Amino acid sequence: MPLAVCATPIGNLEDVTLRVLRELAEADLVLCEDTRRTRTLLERHGIKARTLSYHEHNEAARAAELLPRLKAGERIALVSDAGMPAINDPGARLIRVALDAGVPVTVLPGPSAVETALVASGLAGERYQFLGYLPRSKKGREALWRELAQWPHPVVAFESPKRLLATLASLARFDSERELAVCRELSKHFEEVVRGRAGDLAEKFEQEPKGEIALVIGPASRESEEADEIAAAAVTELIEVGLSRRRAVELVAKLSGVARNRLYGRSL
Repeated sequence: MPLAVCATPIGNLEDVTLRVLRELAEADLVLCEDTRRTRTLLERHGIKARTLSYHEHNEAARAAELLPRLKAGERIALVSDAGMPAINDPGARLIRVALDAGVPVTVLPGPSAVETALVASGLAGERYQFLGYLPRSKKGREALWRELAQWPHPVVAFESPKRLLATLASLARFDSERELAVCRELSKHFEEVVRGRAGDLAEKFEQEPKGEIALVIGPASRESEEADEIAAAAVTELIEVGLSRRRAVELVAKLSGVARNRLYGRSL
């Protein structure tokens, strides 16, 4: 039997597919990131199943333990607390081990916080980039903003509600005009999607929100990228005639309106 990788609801328990419910009901064993969370889903749909924990702290040991059972033909389903296992959640190691050992793997699709946030943001296009969780440090965030200043497609990321205010303030300082959507508690009763420019949203969120957060950062505009390139070239010319980088950035930022942080990064 193949290892069945099952997507589970990101909030609303009614979003699970019929195919996933059948797989969970027929599995010999259900691997869960948190058995309590999965038990809530199983009980909601009247499923009695044998469960076993499988999370980031025991992933390596569990993979070694479960491979012989998979090879022996035991029917095993893998779930995470929400969404698709192995996408910012445990599961990738077991899938790789199974495939390397010749055990087939089947994926049962379902809800996705990434795609739900992207569509709800109104910023979806032909391409997007998923970043997982945003950097925790100030320097890490600033480095990311510099990288994204040249990315012409939307970006989806997860963020802790405890760090959201700092993240919004950081992005606003770098590019206050960047389009953004803060998606909170997707598919749940208190779902909220707040859209706007980074500078406006940094002012709007005065208190730490509750619940799970997905951010969608809009693409860099072509006009913004061209303005950055012209301004960075001006900084280079000023440096070549003897000004310090800091002073050159200050002058060009004042004249061009390009954010100093972004301009400094482009000039390096």
